[in-house]
Amino acid sequence: MKEHARQKDSHRAVTSESWQLPRPFLVAGPCSAESQEQLLHTARPLAQIGVHVFRAGVWKPRTRPDSFQGVGDIGLEWLRIVKEETHMQVATEVANARHVDKALRAGIDVLWIGARTTVNPFSVQEIADALKGVDVPVMVKNPIHPDLQLWIGAIERLKKAGIERIIAVHRGFAFYGENYYRNKPKWIIPLELRQIFPEVPLICDISHISGSPKLLYEVAQHAARLQFDGLMTEVHYRPQQAKSDAYQQITPEEYRKLIERIDWLQAGDEWRIAVDLEEIRNKIDQIDRELIKVLSKRMQLVNEIGLYKKQHRIALYQPKRWAQVFRQAQQWGAKNHLPADFIARLYQLIHQESLRRQQRIMDDEEE
Repeated sequence: MKEHARQKDSHRAVTSESWQLPRPFLVAGPCSAESQEQLLHTARPLAQIGVHVFRAGVWKPRTRPDSFQGVGDIGLEWLRIVKEETHMQVATEVANARHVDKALRAGIDVLWIGARTTVNPFSVQEIADALKGVDVPVMVKNPIHPDLQLWIGAIERLKKAGIERIIAVHRGFAFYGENYYRNKPKWIIPLELRQIFPEVPLICDISHISGSPKLLYEVAQHAARLQFDGLMTEVHYRPQQAKSDAYQQITPEEYRKLIERIDWLQAGDEWRIAVDLEEIRNKIDQIDRELIKVLSKRMQLVNEIGLYKKQHRIALYQPKRWAQVFRQAQQWGAKNHLPADFIARLYQLIHQESLRRQQRIMDDEEE
């Protein structure tokens, strides 16, 4: 126990004097530590670019048991070598008290709590208890699902343990089905977190939101416009050979070009405007989801009508019914202050799609 206490005191002395949070705060490195050579080949050019913290996971929480789950403790020694050669701070993910103890003993400068851990208050509390008396920066990723209270709770547990230097990391939220992003950003949630903890720096894990190099700039620039304090990015000197998340990592040179393109706004009214816009856009997204559901239900009924027409030999096009639908739509639109030409174009599209669906049903049955 005394030896562990000395490790904590030593870490406090080193970290308190050397670690500061510049803006933009850049965290970059491979998803996983795979070899000493891989880390050094990736870290050297990142140090020249000006990255502040070199990240690499040594213990990897994977969905499937046969996936690459990290190299384990030996990776901490490799990170120590990276730190000595490049003079960058180094970071790794911790998921329990044992990880915390080993990382501190190895001289890891910054710890991060991953999304799979943030979702479990028991795990977060275990980490917080292990960090009592330690002055070390801790990055806290949002939970897998869009639960703001879990994210808040994780930060509160660390604060109660005496951790003062906490960084919130927005990495998007899991969903079921196909989507433009790997993880939906739902920007309003990190912005709400910032209002609750204005003193906590907020950075964006653009790799896990994007899931593809093609989207990194778009996500990074959006984060910059929302006054995020920095970025976390997965960078590997040979992404195609990476043992985890190969599809979303980029080379150090690609990372340099990405960082040079980003326009970082200065703090001011832009942030308040961005928050207001995100709140309104979030409401629009909700309405759009409901709108799509309603249109889907309507088309299901259209399919039923198509089957009925076929079974009873009724003509596909019914002019009187279409005139009635069009007239009603114009009346309802006027009552809700919608322009007549907009309603006309909208219902023309709906009618065309309805006829197309019914014609396809009839053609399929005839075959």
